[in-house]
Amino acid sequence: MDLYFGDGSFTCTEGYVPYGWQFPGESITIPSDRGARLNIWGMIDYNSRYHGFCSTESMTSERIADFLDKFSLTIRKDTFIVLDNAKVHRSKYMKEMRKIWEKRGLFLFFLPPYSPHLNIAETLWRMLKGQWIQPADYVSTDNLFYAVNRGLAGLGKSHFINFSKRA
Repeated sequence: MDLYFGDGSFTCTEGYVPYGWQFPGESITIPSDRGARLNIWGMIDYNSRYHGFCSTESMTSERIADFLDKFSLTIRKDTFIVLDNAKVHRSKYMKEMRKIWEKRGLFLFFLPPYSPHLNIAETLWRMLKGQWIQPADYVSTDNLFYAVNRGLAGLGKSHFINFSKRA
């Protein structure tokens, strides 16, 4: 059995500031481009195996279902994907596709409402935005999109997440 945790996120050229401080009267600036957004949907397991995709277009249930449908054709054993209760995960189309996927051995499991702390994909997004993407990557759209793809492509190779400790 394989167990993945799926979720969506995004990054944009306006930057990511989870926290910070500065001295009184000090002005801190980080150059950034304005307006470009990259939507991400992906799944990760406890061994940092990642499957996902990025798009500059809106993340719809049809796009996610298309990705999961292709993924369901590659699995060799029963595979469970843990998801939150986002509308794109609970859509009518996703419900219809579940019947097909379950015949192929792909099963969706939904977390209780308001429990993102139970989805390890949230840790992936926090690591990607807070550690793997550098401030200089926000200078241009191309730099940022490349940095996101570089970070996600490195999962399980150069980037590993230790899920037994807080990231």
